[in-house]
Amino acid sequence: MLKKISWGILLILIALCLYYWNWLSYGYNQAKGQLKVITQSRPIEDFLQDPNFPDSLKQKLELTMAVRGFAVDSLGLNKSDNYTELYDQKGKTLLWNVSASEPYALKAYTWQYPFLGEMPYKGFFDLEKAKREADLLKEKGLDVRIRTVGGWSTLGILKDPLLSNMLERNDGALAEVIIHELTHATLFVKNEVEFNENLASFIGEKGAERFLVSHFGDNSAQHLEYLQSLADSKTLTRIILKGAGRLDSLYGSFTDSLSHSLKDSLKNNCIQHIADDLKNGAFYNTRYQNIFDDVLPNNAYFMAHRRYHNQEDSIQAIFHQYNDDIKLMLTAMKIKYGK
Repeated sequence: MLKKISWGILLILIALCLYYWNWLSYGYNQAKGQLKVITQSRPIEDFLQDPNFPDSLKQKLELTMAVRGFAVDSLGLNKSDNYTELYDQKGKTLLWNVSASEPYALKAYTWQYPFLGEMPYKGFFDLEKAKREADLLKEKGLDVRIRTVGGWSTLGILKDPLLSNMLERNDGALAEVIIHELTHATLFVKNEVEFNENLASFIGEKGAERFLVSHFGDNSAQHLEYLQSLADSKTLTRIILKGAGRLDSLYGSFTDSLSHSLKDSLKNNCIQHIADDLKNGAFYNTRYQNIFDDVLPNNAYFMAHRRYHNQEDSIQAIFHQYNDDIKLMLTAMKIKYGK
């Protein structure tokens, strides 16, 4: 009897492995990529004491240490060992992100992850694997987007290192991405990706601005440069979100009797108008006016902007409820979500 039970359990395990093979394979490759980054990262102090490491990058590393301290002490983000080490990418891209949307609706394609729940993107340490995933999604008729990832968080599960390519950002952008990712490691609500990303974006921006004022001064070049960059980002987001609303209205008017070719024509015409709106936008950096000159965006692009900025007004309202005190707001949120 025991032998039969053992064989039965073995067969069940084999069946489960076959059924979940794609996820097991993906998980293995992601774990391998994460392990490589973690094991090959070195303490920031090592780079600061290295005479061959450029002084300009040492200044960036010292800035990240100051940002971490400010994020914990002034913003109330969780204290951790995140960003105490540096992984040298040697100028190469490390991670890619695949996302997708329905072709005639701003509805994200999602993946179901263990522990994390439903997520509208999938990360890869291998570009070819990301492309294969994208091709499979395109075969389903979906709008697909592959983008590089400049920073990521394991949500406090592992010790996240600083990536060397992050040091190429200006001081404000570097502070923002660090605070953004530390926010994820502090508070992440399962199956609420849009809320999580909007919250991290909001705290990343507010936190970076406050850090720059505290560290460099209100009228410093670093603060003024960041304010201009932030204004450009807000202008871009406003135009894209408004355009997404127009796409929603267009898709809502589609009927089953319309041919795919006509739907595509109407869709592309609407997106072209959004690109034209960008050309007429008031930007400090005029490169934003031309970002769609070569290729028009698809639904996955508009979904990404909603994912990071669609709830900004509601989070701003919550922020005001706590007298614009980030630490107080986060404390209340951690209690609310049991973190």
